Amino acid sequence: MKPVCLVMGAGAGIGGSVAKKFAGEGYHAVLCRRTDEAGLQKLVGDIQADGGDATGFLLNAVNENTIEEHIVGIEKEIGPVEVVLFNLGAQIGNRSLEDTSHKAFELGWRMATFALFRMAKVLLPIMEQRGSGTFLVTSATAAIRGNAGQHSHAAAMGGRRMLCQTLNAEYAPKGIHVAHILVDGAVDAPDTLGKMLGEEAFRKLREKRGLEKDGLLLPEKMAETYFHLAHQHRSAWTHELDLRSFSDLAWWNHR
Repeated sequence: MKPVCLVMGAGAGIGGSVAKKFAGEGYHAVLCRRTDEAGLQKLVGDIQADGGDATGFLLNAVNENTIEEHIVGIEKEIGPVEVVLFNLGAQIGNRSLEDTSHKAFELGWRMATFALFRMAKVLLPIMEQRGSGTFLVTSATAAIRGNAGQHSHAAAMGGRRMLCQTLNAEYAPKGIHVAHILVDGAVDAPDTLGKMLGEEAFRKLREKRGLEKDGLLLPEKMAETYFHLAHQHRSAWTHELDLRSFSDLAWWNHR
C-alpha cells in the first residue's frame, strides 16, 4: 500500500502540480476539488498515464462533515495519509467594506480558516498516532498584509497563518511537520488567476510576463518546493516560507 498525498483544492495550478509531483515520486495522489468533474478526471488521467496512482473526489469543503468523512474513507480504502496539502483559496474579489456582506465575509473564513481547522482536527491526531506526517498549507500575501477591498480575504488568510502557528506549536514536538507556504505573486494557473481575470486578460498577462519570461510563478516549479518541504530532516524543518517570481517585488517593498 502506497503512502497517500492528499490535496484539498486540486485545480490545474498548484494543487494539480503538487499531486503530479508526489505521484511521480511514489505516492498515491488523492485529488479533491469542489467543481469540474471533467477537469478533475483529466488531472487523474494525466497522472495515471505517467505511471502514477491517483484518485479524484468532488467535494465542497464548506459543507458539514465532507472533509471528515473523506479523510476517514481515504485512510480506510486507499492508504495512510502521510502528506496533506490544504490548498483551498478564499478570494472573493475586491469589495469595499460597504459591498462586503456578512455572508461574503463569513464565506472567506469558512474556506480559508474553518475548513483548515476541520481538516487538522480529524487528520493530525491520526498522524500523531503514527508518529509522523506532513501538513502543508498554501497561503497568500493577504496573510501578512491587508489591502483595501480585501476585508474577507485578509482576515481569513491572517487567521489561516495564525492557525498554522498554533498547530505547529502543538504538533511539531509530536513529529508532525506543519508548513505555511506564502505565495507572494501571480501564479500561472488557469483555474484560479485565469478565472479571476478572464480568458483574454489572462492570455495577455501570460504573453507580457509569463511563458519564457518566467514572470509568473510556475506551478510545476512550485511543486518541487512543496516536495522538498515534505522531506526535510526534522532537525531543520521550515515552518514558513514565501515564493515569488524573480522579477516581482516582495510584499514588504510595496506601498
